[in-house]
Amino acid sequence: MEEFLLNHKDELISTLVVFALLLVLKFAFTKAAKKVGKIGDFNPVRTNLIIKYISIALTIVALAGFTLIWGVNYKDLGVLLSSVFAVIGVALFAQWSILSNLTAGVIIFFSFPFKIGNTIKILDKELLDPEQPQGETFTIEDIKAFHLHLRKTNGEILTYPNNMVLQKGVVLISTYDGQVISDVGEA
Repeated sequence: MEEFLLNHKDELISTLVVFALLLVLKFAFTKAAKKVGKIGDFNPVRTNLIIKYISIALTIVALAGFTLIWGVNYKDLGVLLSSVFAVIGVALFAQWSILSNLTAGVIIFFSFPFKIGNTIKILDKELLDPEQPQGETFTIEDIKAFHLHLRKTNGEILTYPNNMVLQKGVVLISTYDGQVISDVGEA
């Protein structure tokens, strides 16, 4: 054991530094996400989801750092990474909508001006009800990683993909506390 410690002293110290840096970054990013969530008055479930994404990203970066520290040959690493990215690329291309919804979920967390309880109207031709030519209003019931749960005026729940929310126009009708922002009849 003593021989191992003496032979790999530099690697062990570097590993401890990367691990300490990982903990500091996780703490800082978690605190920042919680602060953004508190300032934006976001649902704690959404904030925790973003914190989970941050943890996963930091873990991947740390694993890459550990791999380099412990002496993986760059040529071998290049072959490994190109193989891994080829497989991941094929998998993500096949599931691009899942990835785009997940990415949109992160964007919505940080920049979406609407919150749970707001009444909105989505400017989407496919959602137009012939009985309501001005468009139907929805109340935001929940914001998930991949989709929004919207309650129609008749009580039905509509699941709407996050990436579509970013692509379509969305009009804020009223806030969750009942403050009317715009008239429903206006387009």
